[in-house]
Amino acid sequence: MTQAPSGAPALAEYASGSAMANALADRIAQRLAEAITHRGEASLAVSGGSTPKALYEHLADRPIDWMRTTVVLVDERWVEPGHEGSNETFVRASLLQGKAAKARWVGLKTPGKTPAQGLKAAEGRLAEVVRPFDAVVLGMGNDGHTASWFPHAEGLAAALAPTGPCVAAIHAIPSEVTGSLTERITLTRAALSGAGEIDLLISGASKRRAWEEATTPGPVEDKPVRALLHDLTLHLETHWAP
Repeated sequence: MTQAPSGAPALAEYASGSAMANALADRIAQRLAEAITHRGEASLAVSGGSTPKALYEHLADRPIDWMRTTVVLVDERWVEPGHEGSNETFVRASLLQGKAAKARWVGLKTPGKTPAQGLKAAEGRLAEVVRPFDAVVLGMGNDGHTASWFPHAEGLAAALAPTGPCVAAIHAIPSEVTGSLTERITLTRAALSGAGEIDLLISGASKRRAWEEATTPGPVEDKPVRALLHDLTLHLETHWAP
């Protein structure tokens, strides 16, 4: 693993996706264990997407006191669990297995007909979660989005506000990245405030280029991940594998 030069946004490079997954599983497991020791419980926010799958499979086997750990979804397409595109279904299948099956789960899909109608119920669920989060796992798309903070989406300003509600409703502009499922609910920038660590996972050359572009000055609306990369108050590190 190599590190970015001092002064640049933190970037850890790994020889392979497997090496990245294993190293991060150890790191996150240790942070959760320390949180349980110090305050009796821990909280972990996780994202969907293909990149963190191996991490979740490694983490699920770590000897954490999962019964005192709450796992929260970072963002969700407005579909029911079990339907195509459901992040909850993905996380349940990849992380909430083995030892980790004992964790408390908090999803974001609620009975509301739209994400906006589901915000109040989602806020109620999150109110019962110990925060700040001890660890947060994020991904990033080639368009510079993270969570469901899509470029120029309706609801993006609320999602990126440094203070305010913990969740926001997003209506994304259709693209190759969003697909047809443009109605989303997402944790906000405010919800991540004070997190013990935020790990941004990316893989491949195209996402590396997108990350490098996002580290340069420019409108946050064009590449919303900039809201994190340029926020020096956050304990954020990007992890990249080929």
